[in-house]
Amino acid sequence: MLCCALLRARVTGTKRSVPRCGAPSDRAHSRYERRLADAPVGGRRVLIELSVRRLFCDSPECGKVTFAEQVEGLTFFYGRRTPLLRNLLEAVGVALAGRSGSRLAGLMSAPADRSLLLRLVMALPDPPAVTPRVLGVDDFATRKDQVYGTLLVDAETHAPIEILDGRDRGPLARWLTAHPGVEIICRDRSGSYSEAARTAAPHAIQVADKWHIWNNLGKAAERCVAAHRRCLPPMASEVGPQQADIGDAEEEFPASHQRTAELACVRWHQVHDLLGTGMGIRAIARQLGSGRHTVQRYARAARWQDQVTLRPQRGSELDLYADYLQQRWQTGDARIKDLQHELHERGFTVSYTTLRDWISRTLPPREAPAQPPPRPPTVRQVTGWLTRHPDTLREEDSRFLKFTLTACPELAAAHAHIRSLGQMLQTRRASDLPS
Repeated sequence: MLCCALLRARVTGTKRSVPRCGAPSDRAHSRYERRLADAPVGGRRVLIELSVRRLFCDSPECGKVTFAEQVEGLTFFYGRRTPLLRNLLEAVGVALAGRSGSRLAGLMSAPADRSLLLRLVMALPDPPAVTPRVLGVDDFATRKDQVYGTLLVDAETHAPIEILDGRDRGPLARWLTAHPGVEIICRDRSGSYSEAARTAAPHAIQVADKWHIWNNLGKAAERCVAAHRRCLPPMASEVGPQQADIGDAEEEFPASHQRTAELACVRWHQVHDLLGTGMGIRAIARQLGSGRHTVQRYARAARWQDQVTLRPQRGSELDLYADYLQQRWQTGDARIKDLQHELHERGFTVSYTTLRDWISRTLPPREAPAQPPPRPPTVRQVTGWLTRHPDTLREEDSRFLKFTLTACPELAAAHAHIRSLGQMLQTRRASDLPS
């Protein structure tokens, strides 16, 4: 690592102005050393040891007895860095902020802690506020339902201008009076903001921004859906589970493959019926709880028999307990873990996975418990379907929205109005608003 370059300097006997009264003085009281960090040179840190004077103030009206002289462009009160280095670190802090800026400053041979960079940035003066042509006004909460403020933004450049205390008419009216020239005020539907703009800037045009328009529309749509919630149909698929209709499966497949054939027949009909409703492969896989490639395989099969794989069935020692296991399995209260324990008590040791595979391959499935009736969609779900862009809806959501609009003509009319207003906002066709 390159060492630090040390520069020693001494201030000569010239007159300096007293900071408080401005009177010139060159009568020295004492000297002391100041150490200043300067901008790096040639990849090396630079440290300046500067000998400066403490001078007397000879003005009887000034209450200051002595003062430390400052070198213009090099020192300032309580400064440990030269203005050149300070400006360099301020630029790094503004561009990269804390940790990233600290790493870059280290590479530039001007090491600085992240907290120092943040302090330098916070100490920078705010840019002069320019009265915007289009002023954006909105409230924000520092503590919800307790402490609120008003945010002013230049709606054309999106640059923040000022933060006002509270969200009533007084602060905004005073700001508009002190900053004339606003032509358009873009605000929410707050009555206090409307009154402040009308009294303090009567010539400004008041408009609502697209976000507040769409937000208000969403709340109105939610109230409309809540009023017609009894019309919402259940979120059930048009095609339910199909019964196995394997026809001549006994002639085509041996008895050991009857269970596999039934499952293949049911799943093939489910996949092709859902394909007929317009659902995609991914949506069918999510609804049936199957893998996407499995659904693709069934979708490409011309007939369900092609999905039955005939594998030679080898005998198992569990076949000796087939009657007992079938009787216990059909009772419905026996778990595979319980059957494994009972077989162990009978002197037959079998692993859990072996018993599970044998049961799924040999024994008929249990009767599925009665499924609860499907529930209708929630009010927020239907509101989301109505107000979202149609291209962003999933296939299931589009299908459920179609069922909902068919079941409720009022929601269908509301959906048409929402779509119309959305297109107006997207294409900015204000001429269509009166109709």
